[in-house]
Amino acid sequence: MAEQAATTSARPGNALLFESGEWSFDALKRTYDAIEDVAINDLKLDPYPVQVEMISTEQMLDAYSSIGMPVFYHHWSFGKRFTRDEALYRKGYQGLAYEIVINSNPCICYVMEENTMTMQALVMAHAAFGHNHFFKNNYLFKEWTDAEGILDYLNFAKAYVARCEEQHGISAVERVLDAAHALMDHAVNRYGRRPRLSLANEKKRAEERLEHQRQNYNDLWRTLPNKPKREEAKPEIDMAQRKMGLPEENLLYFIEKFSPALKDWERELVRIVRNVAQYFYPQKQTKMMNEGCATYVHYRILNRLYDLGKISEGSMLEFLSSHANVVFQPDFDDRRYSGLNPYALGFEMMRDIERIVTEPTEEDREYLPEIAGNGDVMGTLKTVWANFRDDSFIAQYLSPTVMRKMRLFKIADQNESPHYLVDAIHDERGYARVRRALARQYDPGEREPNIQVADVDLKGSRRLVLTHNLHNDIPLSEDDARAVLGYVADLWGYDVQLLGIGANEVTKYQYDASPRT
Repeated sequence: MAEQAATTSARPGNALLFESGEWSFDALKRTYDAIEDVAINDLKLDPYPVQVEMISTEQMLDAYSSIGMPVFYHHWSFGKRFTRDEALYRKGYQGLAYEIVINSNPCICYVMEENTMTMQALVMAHAAFGHNHFFKNNYLFKEWTDAEGILDYLNFAKAYVARCEEQHGISAVERVLDAAHALMDHAVNRYGRRPRLSLANEKKRAEERLEHQRQNYNDLWRTLPNKPKREEAKPEIDMAQRKMGLPEENLLYFIEKFSPALKDWERELVRIVRNVAQYFYPQKQTKMMNEGCATYVHYRILNRLYDLGKISEGSMLEFLSSHANVVFQPDFDDRRYSGLNPYALGFEMMRDIERIVTEPTEEDREYLPEIAGNGDVMGTLKTVWANFRDDSFIAQYLSPTVMRKMRLFKIADQNESPHYLVDAIHDERGYARVRRALARQYDPGEREPNIQVADVDLKGSRRLVLTHNLHNDIPLSEDDARAVLGYVADLWGYDVQLLGIGANEVTKYQYDASPRT
């Protein structure tokens, strides 16, 4: 006890932000203000304004079911997900996140009322300042999302879907949403830039859709005869195909603009799903960096508050226990292993950059000469957080030190071989190969199948032709491909064909689907 008292008295300050595990709104306000002071004045973070909201377990489960958004349209799949997660949680098979944070301006940070006061401090530091700073400053979010307009747009979408259900029936609306949801992974623009979401613009555009369809869509299909003569129809067909801008990687965009079968309100539903998919696209590319940034920020802030005497030893132990669980990485032969923990890898790399910037080794100077020993920890990290995504971050900053610490190695998995081959170990050449291999695992171009609209038969059948350019000759799962292709046909309204194209433009497989309704 004497040693503990001596340790406590040696720390500066004696005004604890909270003295028990029970939270109160006064304690939350004091703690938030202290966290904000460290985040802004010590770490020099640049977040959006923050709105912290307390929610119950059921509200957290509800947020889970609707992909974490505070307002969203209704769909049967959300209720199904809610029922499943609630059953698992009540039986103790699944825990809940301590928080959910929304990429909006102001940034909305939801915290659970079941959290202890220490956990409330942790999640406010993690989400309200770590994730918030990343959302505001990373180039992908700045380029592809509209933090100021997303909540208004979701309100517009929710009201529009509800109005469609009243006018056209729930089953008709669900038919379109089911098909559009199945194509969300192929509903994003990976290159180029579309206009930002604006509630005023969206309402105006919805009102002008009929006029747009009259001038473009109707003319496009009306001018095509059912059975044209090849010579007479070719100029019109070529012009129509040029209007379609083929090939097109964004399947829902193409369907929304050119489907011969969709009604105007159905096109609007497709557009809503497409915009939501685009909003989440940067998050898929920055999961590891985003969590690494937030984990590093909460670690720095909570340690600083402890050094200032504002958090007790008991609270600090609770925090460290939770933090250790968050960044735990099971070994590859552990039954709990399911790949690299994004919190573990992200936090380890952020801490490693801090070490390289302040205490570099000769190896660090060789591998990362541009940052080794520059002394500016937060300046370096903020530059990294702003200008990279997961794959490029790993390719640039994964050091041999982290590879050794996390015991990373590369295995060559060849179908024709009955054994695995360890292809890269901890030597000069091995470090480079491990880094390249790991970066490729986070590259969306490597993870997601390259499927594009390649052609439309404008001569009469209106059949839509999609191509899948196989990566390493790996085909799609036939059952999944046929199921999703059926949804494409439902939205297009006519037959759809998918061609799997391998090396040397060889067609490896072909699937066909017709509208099911």
